Amino acid sequence: MNTGFMTIYWRDMLRFFRFRTLLISSLVQPALWMAFFGIAMSSSFDRFSMGVPAVPGAEAVGYLTFMAAGVIAMTTLFTSLFGGIVLLFDKNWGLMREILASPLPRSHIIIGIALSGMTKSFIQAIIIMVFGLVLGVEFFRGLSPTGILVAVAGILVFVGMFSLGFLFLSATISISMESPEGLQGIITLLTMPIFFASNALYPTDAFPAILRDISVVNPLTHLITGIRYFAIGDNFTAIGIHFTHTPGDILASFLVLIAFAGVMFSLAWWRFSQAVIT
Repeated sequence: MNTGFMTIYWRDMLRFFRFRTLLISSLVQPALWMAFFGIAMSSSFDRFSMGVPAVPGAEAVGYLTFMAAGVIAMTTLFTSLFGGIVLLFDKNWGLMREILASPLPRSHIIIGIALSGMTKSFIQAIIIMVFGLVLGVEFFRGLSPTGILVAVAGILVFVGMFSLGFLFLSATISISMESPEGLQGIITLLTMPIFFASNALYPTDAFPAILRDISVVNPLTHLITGIRYFAIGDNFTAIGIHFTHTPGDILASFLVLIAFAGVMFSLAWWRFSQAVIT
C-alpha cells in the first residue's frame, strides 16, 4: 500500500527526464524571461528609481532581482497547472482504466502525481536561482553559507506547498476533461489572471481596488512574498517602493498556501472518487 503512490511518482519522473525536449523547454522558457524581459526592463525601472531618496536601513535592489522571484513563481505555476496532463494522456491511452481498477487507493494517484510535480518545481526553482545569480540577480546578499541554505530551504518550502495546491487543481481538471486541447484552453484561461493579478512583475499598490482585493487572495502573491522574504530580505526598496515583511506576514502567507492546498486536495479526492473511465 505504501509503495502505490511512489510507483506513480517514479513513473512520472522517469517520463520527465526521458523526454529531453520537455525537460529543456521547461527550463529554457523562464531563463529567457529573465534574460530578455528582466534585463530589458531593469534598465528602464532602475533609471526611474534613481531619483527616489534612499530609505534608511532598507537595502536597495534592482528590478532584475525584484522580478526574479516572480519568474520562479511563474515557472512553478505553469509547471503545476500542466502537471496533471499525464492523467489525461493515461485516460486517452486506456491506462487510467487499469489504474482505477487496481487495488491502488485513488488518493495515491493524486499524491503520486503531486509529489512528482513538486519535485519538478524544486528542480526548476533551483536552476532558475543559479541562472539568476549568473545574470546578476542579487539574491542572498550578505548571508553566510548556512544562511543561504536556510533561505533556499525556505523558498523550496513555499514552492512545494504552492505547487501542491495547483497540482491538485490540475489533477481535478485533467480527470474531468476528454481532450488535451480543452485542458490547455482552461489552463491558459487560468494562468493569465493568476499571474498578472499578482506581485510577480510589479507592486500591487497601484492596482485598482478590485484587483488589489484579488491579489490579496491570489496564492501566487503569497508565494512571491515568501520567495522575496527569503531571497532578498524583510526590508528592501525596489523600483522606488519600500517593502517590509514581518515573520507574521510570512506565516500568514504560508497558511494561505496550506489552506489552498487542503481545499484543492479535497476537491481532487472527491472528483477521483466519482471518476468512471470507460
